[in-house]
Amino acid sequence: MSIQWALLRSLIRHGRKTLVVDDRGSYTGLKLLAASFYVASEIERRCTTDTVGVLLPTSGGFPIAALAGWMLGKTVVPLNYLLKRDELQYVIDHCGTDTIVTVGPMLEFLDDTPRCDNLLRLEDVRFKGVPDLRWPVRSDNDDLAVLLYTSGTSGRPKGVMLTHGNLLSNVSQVERFVPFRTQDHTFLGVLPQFHSFGLTVLTLLPLLLGKRVVYSARFVPQMIVRLFREHRPTVFVGIPSMYGALLSVKGAAPEDFASLQYAVSGGEPLPDDIFERFRDRFGVTIHEGYGLTETSPVTHWCRPTEFKPHCVGMPLPDVEQRIVCIETGHVLAPGNEGEVRMRGPNVMRGYYKAPQETEAVFDEEGYFRTGDIGQVDDLGRLCITGRLKEMMIVGGENVFPREIEEVLARHPDVRACGVTSRQCPSRGEEIVAFVEPEEGAEPNPTTLKSWCKDALAGYKVPREVRVIEALPRNPTGKVMRRELKALLQRELEATVSP
Repeated sequence: MSIQWALLRSLIRHGRKTLVVDDRGSYTGLKLLAASFYVASEIERRCTTDTVGVLLPTSGGFPIAALAGWMLGKTVVPLNYLLKRDELQYVIDHCGTDTIVTVGPMLEFLDDTPRCDNLLRLEDVRFKGVPDLRWPVRSDNDDLAVLLYTSGTSGRPKGVMLTHGNLLSNVSQVERFVPFRTQDHTFLGVLPQFHSFGLTVLTLLPLLLGKRVVYSARFVPQMIVRLFREHRPTVFVGIPSMYGALLSVKGAAPEDFASLQYAVSGGEPLPDDIFERFRDRFGVTIHEGYGLTETSPVTHWCRPTEFKPHCVGMPLPDVEQRIVCIETGHVLAPGNEGEVRMRGPNVMRGYYKAPQETEAVFDEEGYFRTGDIGQVDDLGRLCITGRLKEMMIVGGENVFPREIEEVLARHPDVRACGVTSRQCPSRGEEIVAFVEPEEGAEPNPTTLKSWCKDALAGYKVPREVRVIEALPRNPTGKVMRRELKALLQRELEATVSP
């Protein structure tokens, strides 16, 4: 089955139910379906390429535009509006689309209109009268459904090719793991829908299951708390910095979050400090999940009955996981640390127009090389401990930034931190920590180094601690360690240049 047929059936089945609420209003299943017919007619008149771009804020407009594209047999390309201008234009050019579905306020936000033959503004579509009814184009499981461009941890963004089968499999895997159908759930969606979690978990999952989802185009902590009070969501998926920001809302109280059954954190490791403060203040235990754009994205979820600190949980149904030795590639027994590799129906077809890169990320048995370091316990629960590319070798010992960051983040003067390394003639690499202070605090580097000495082995203690006003972050709020490492590299080059 294809995404378009699955959505068509669900929207008809739940035609009179309000499925989406956003900043502009609410949409029943039939209203979403009718709107997609209108937009499909406009795309059909303009678009001559196999791909169609979607440049929209988090809202009901996104599933309308995406379904319209899928009905026509197009590959939908969610565009990251937080990219820099040249990066966004690169994605538009690379995917080869001649049409972008957008809205005027989004183009004003960008402050520089992207180059494309056709900019279809939703406010210009005439949503009146009877739309042109149509049968969706037939698509097979292996046909390309979306191109999701990664944020580009190295070089240009890569287009991750996800098929109809990938996306439908992942929705099914999540629903089989946590049976959402059995209750009348409400999702609160604040992640961008160009993000894989925003697309699959907060758009496709609720709509295919006929559950209500409430969207907010912007993450403003006070406003999100108001949405909790008004809509009483049972499911909230965010990144760690969002949970940290909700803690800054002075008027927030435990009763505001009492409806939550699933508070899920993903995208990056959840710091102990945020986990403990959220639990102690609001009575909510945040459970971590894990996945990558290349896996559609969800592969693991720490269900409440299987909770373990720093654990992202068991693999979803049909996900095969293994931990392999970094040096030899041999499969390791539980309790041993190595690279996480996975195989399953949700794993991508490959990278768009990049056959060599695609070949490099799969091993001989078809397992996807995640590049993450972790270990599993005897029950099969996965703990992520680091990133292979970010592993530091200090005095011959492997060190991962996360362990040091966890210690620094527990200090009351530290809001956030990022740890990286620079070359050292005697030790191979030496650790440098960058910390972002809490409001009104003035962290002392010497004090922070002593703080680390009390909790870490000597070779893991940062050689230098720097206090900076704001850490570099990517569009989803994750600290960009590579930017910190690049800063150190530039400083090193400046000292040796004539």
